[in-house]
Amino acid sequence: MQFALIGTTSSGKSDLALKLALKLNAIILSLDSLSVYKEIDIASAKPTKNELKKVKHFGVDEIYPNEIFNVTLFFDLYKKVKKEALQKNIPLIIVGGTSFYLKAMLSGLSDRPIISTENALKVSRVLRDLTSAYKKMIEIDPIMKEKIEQNDSYRIEKWYEIYFQTEEIPSHFLKRTMKKPIIKQIPIFEIETDKDILKERITKRTKNMIKNGLIDEVAILEKRYSREPNCMKAIGIKEVIDYFDGIYNIKELEEKIITNTAKLAKRQKTFKKTQFLDQNIVKKPLNELEDIILKNIDNSCV
Repeated sequence: MQFALIGTTSSGKSDLALKLALKLNAIILSLDSLSVYKEIDIASAKPTKNELKKVKHFGVDEIYPNEIFNVTLFFDLYKKVKKEALQKNIPLIIVGGTSFYLKAMLSGLSDRPIISTENALKVSRVLRDLTSAYKKMIEIDPIMKEKIEQNDSYRIEKWYEIYFQTEEIPSHFLKRTMKKPIIKQIPIFEIETDKDILKERITKRTKNMIKNGLIDEVAILEKRYSREPNCMKAIGIKEVIDYFDGIYNIKELEEKIITNTAKLAKRQKTFKKTQFLDQNIVKKPLNELEDIILKNIDNSCV
């Protein structure tokens, strides 16, 4: 038995997954794109060492910050974890905010071209006017109107990267290079979080991160790995680097992390809303979802 637990950042996914894993004797596969790195503990808000001892986690502390991790490597990790769950006859809980990985496993994965510096600059210039960029995109590739919302800057950026690099209409390119999905069907449960409650959770988490040593953690990471690795551009890390450069004072640092995390949560919510239309997702508030999941799992095992 396997199921997925998704939700925006700071929605309480990790805590709920841990509770469920303890009750179900399950193992956990993290979908979080930052928790995968060793030494990035506070910025990723990964489970504590004590929690990691209680429940076996995969996708946490897998590689060092100067090593590459991508969706293909995640697929390999999933296959390994699924094999262990089947051998031990225990449930597998897939949990995290990086729902792109889950979407790729369910829908298949297309090739992504390596973007040249020249084309990256072209994309950057186009995105200065997001409204105009979106209008041009749907004129060239009308099918994207049903798949990408006007404010989804991340996916519009990815569309232009493919368009400039391949000189091919991206929907055609993605269809031509699509590989088979590795999961046919999986129960998905999503945590619904009120906007104001989510803002409170983000604010509390940010304050705790700074209090618990975020600045020192980033200083150590910068010294060991420089600012070059992609993970050094993650929310919570990039703002601290700006703080080192004198761009923010400590109060502004906190406010900037809160603002950028809230924007990330909004993008994650948009992605889930548009990318899982073909999935029967159970969406409930955090305080209701535990009982619903346990009931569903019990019924599936009858």
